[in-house]
Amino acid sequence: MRTTLAFLLLAIGWQSSHALDWPQWRGPNRTGISAEKGLLKQWPQGGPKRLWINSQMGNGYSSFAIVKGKLYTMSSRRGTEQLICLDANTGREQWATNLGQELKNNWGGGPRGTPTIDGNRVYAMSGKGDLVCTDLAGKIQWQANMTRLGGGVPKWGYTESITVDGNLALATPGGRQGAVVAFNKLSGKIVWQSRQFTDGAEYSSVVPVTHNGGRQYVQLTQKNLVGLDGSNGNVLWKSAWPGKVAVIPTPIFSDGKVYIASGYSVGCKLVNVGADNRASDVWVNKVMKNHHGGVILLGKHLYGYSDGGGWVCQDFASGREVWGEKRALGKGCLTIAEGMMYCVDESRGDVALASANPNGWKEHGRFRLAPQSRIRSSRGKIWTHPVVANGKLYLRDQEHIYCHDISATGNSGASVTPTGPVGKTLAWTASVDTKSIDVIYEGKTQAVVTTVFGQPTKTQGTWRSYSGLNITDREGKKYGTVWFNLAGGTVKQVRFDK
Repeated sequence: MRTTLAFLLLAIGWQSSHALDWPQWRGPNRTGISAEKGLLKQWPQGGPKRLWINSQMGNGYSSFAIVKGKLYTMSSRRGTEQLICLDANTGREQWATNLGQELKNNWGGGPRGTPTIDGNRVYAMSGKGDLVCTDLAGKIQWQANMTRLGGGVPKWGYTESITVDGNLALATPGGRQGAVVAFNKLSGKIVWQSRQFTDGAEYSSVVPVTHNGGRQYVQLTQKNLVGLDGSNGNVLWKSAWPGKVAVIPTPIFSDGKVYIASGYSVGCKLVNVGADNRASDVWVNKVMKNHHGGVILLGKHLYGYSDGGGWVCQDFASGREVWGEKRALGKGCLTIAEGMMYCVDESRGDVALASANPNGWKEHGRFRLAPQSRIRSSRGKIWTHPVVANGKLYLRDQEHIYCHDISATGNSGASVTPTGPVGKTLAWTASVDTKSIDVIYEGKTQAVVTTVFGQPTKTQGTWRSYSGLNITDREGKKYGTVWFNLAGGTVKQVRFDK
């Protein structure tokens, strides 16, 4: 039996060639979920072994992108914000590139966003809106400034993590010239700026989605949730949002619906984007009042910290609270890997491992970050989001970056290297969600496909088959072969064989 899935020509843009890497904010698909396997399910007393600490990072709340054994982050040192590259296995600094003057802020100065790695380019934006594109050695290829594009630096600085999608690099300067701008990712030339959407910049990052036959860019401001046409930046749909003070968490897209949440007593809602690109609220409530620790959708449930409600599990479809836990761990941020939440208490610096399970909070170990920052502002906290990549847990408190071994095998050496092509070592889904093989590789180049799956088993015209895979569709049917139609050098269609 053969199932054919047709897709458009537009690329989804996550050009990571290693399935266990973390090339941007919230991971390969901006979901906050790592594809890691073989991790510890119970931590020893005192927490997992620390492999290294680098205490020379300076100020900043920037998280990490980790690709091919390198860790990329941003910091402020000696009054200048920098894009910094470390060896992800040792913590040794490789290079640093100046971004611009340091953002000064009472809650702590320095950069907030996370670098994005796409092929041989690195994209990063400072707290004052200085955007740079560098090569993998830190040499600047092009640069831009958000204020020159009509934006005004938000109260807490620019916190956006640059989105790279297909041939575009997207940023949100905000303002009358157009809230969102799309650059040619290689040259830096402006392709379009969203003249129909002119809200001021907030603190969220763009999420690219494929919906209703085209590529859309979803962004959240204090006033609106919008979907922009990927080809020209025009508004396809809009949903009003009564944000207050600061709107920060990244939107979540799943099956034609968009979930958003904000702090300051605002709450959350689910928006349905219909076949005609009409947006309508499915539900609105205050179950998840998420400040900036992030919300993650795993299966049918959302996980995150709600101000006043503690750590919360929320049903995606109905919005109802499934469970809440106020006492176990203080307010903070999280990431998810292999069905487990890695949660960081922003005040104490406690790091907890807990099940991401609708049955309730169940903890499997914790430890406290040490040493903690001596240069952090008295009004600042531990706000850097954790990252899980290649069997390691990466954490930060200002000048300190910590790396812990969380692999069940205790492999604390180089990044995990599967035998054979990495794509043939993983369990895949087909047409289930954004992590499904057909969704991930739509628009990918032949070079990326070859890197992940090796040489094709068969070739028929522009079609290439790759056998020996483990693929399951939404109905539970199993397939061992995937076919990619690589007409023009990128994946146009995907089909499956048993």
